[in-house]
Parts: sequence; structure tokens; C-alpha cells
Amino acid sequence: MSSASSVNSALAEYAAGRMAAQQLVGVVAAEYWILEPGSRSRELLRPIMEVIEKAHPGIVALSGSSAKPGFAVQLTERPFPKRYDADLQTAVQAVVLQPVDSPDPGSRLQAPGFFTRIVQTIRKIFTA
Repeated sequence: MSSASSVNSALAEYAAGRMAAQQLVGVVAAEYWILEPGSRSRELLRPIMEVIEKAHPGIVALSGSSAKPGFAVQLTERPFPKRYDADLQTAVQAVVLQPVDSPDPGSRLQAPGFFTRIVQTIRKIFTA
């Protein structure tokens, strides 16, 4: 859950004005593309990713990797356009302020459910 907590802290830092948009974009994009499609955490990040993709089309390049999950997320080295800062701030505020039933009161991203953990364990067995 350390990656989710790093995203949570990055969202909080950006919302408080202590992190640059470019840094937040890197953290959120990397986490978003690693999460399972349809997961609750990925859905929480979707509004932020929509703003990022609108402002920064093609921000990530996926390349093959021998490490899990089988691909690597490489971020492009371009500054985040200033005209989209307000949209990004609004999307981050919506995610940070959204009430979430979470096992960890400091975490905004929900932990994977029982069924998801079983599927992940079975995948690990067959990919090891």
C-alpha cells in the first residue's frame, strides 16, 4: 500500500500548494497505469488523469519490462501547461475531499478487496 500512500501524500501536498503540478503529474500517472483496470483506486484517480491527458496528451510511454506488472511507465519531460493548473487543482480537490470508506483513515485510496487479493495471489503463483 506504499504506492497508494505516496499518491495520497502527493495529492495532499499539491492541494496545500507545496508540490508543483509537474511532480504531481508524474506520481499520479505512474500510479494510475500500474493499478488494475476497474479498481476503486484507479477510478478515484480518473478525474485527475482526464485533466492530465487533456493538458498533456501522450504524457506517458509504456515500454516492456521484465519486472511486474510487465511494463514500465516512462513520463515525458515536458512542463505542465500553466493554463490547466486551475483544472488540475479542482480535480485534485474533488478527489482529496471526496468521502471514502477506507480502512486507513489517512488513506484516500481504498485497499484492494478480498476477491481482488485472491486473484492477485493466483496470478503471482502462475507468473512466478
